[in-house]
Amino acid sequence: MLKVGDHLPEFKSVNQDGEAVRSSDYSGKKLVVFFYPKANTPGCTAEACDLNNHFSVLKKEGYELLGVSADSQKAQKKFHEKFGFQYPLLADESKEVIEKFGVWQLKKFMGREFMGIVRTTFIFDENGICVRVIEKVKTKESAKQILEDS
Repeated sequence: MLKVGDHLPEFKSVNQDGEAVRSSDYSGKKLVVFFYPKANTPGCTAEACDLNNHFSVLKKEGYELLGVSADSQKAQKKFHEKFGFQYPLLADESKEVIEKFGVWQLKKFMGREFMGIVRTTFIFDENGICVRVIEKVKTKESAKQILEDS
């Protein structure tokens, strides 16, 4: 998993509208990249909505937001439209971005082990350096967690 001090990995993916999104699009900007397991599930919806509800505060602090999951572009579009998110969601079906950040890991749930996305938030400064990694994301307080040290 990426850690504090690491550079923003170079990546290219598509957003909910099928438009190309590159890491270089965020050059010179503070960036929050949050990874969530699956669109339209309770925890992921709580997290994404909390960030959307505090979007103006995050923007005021200079942050750009980018949500990422392995959902299809169609699923991301439905999720995006249903809740009116003000930031893009990447449809990383190939898991290329997910693996570059190191959040595709072995998970355990109800006695089962499987590979999946570990909910994690990465915060990068204007130079593309990771300044914080939030591994214990509180879905209903994710914006507050981001803003704690900003």
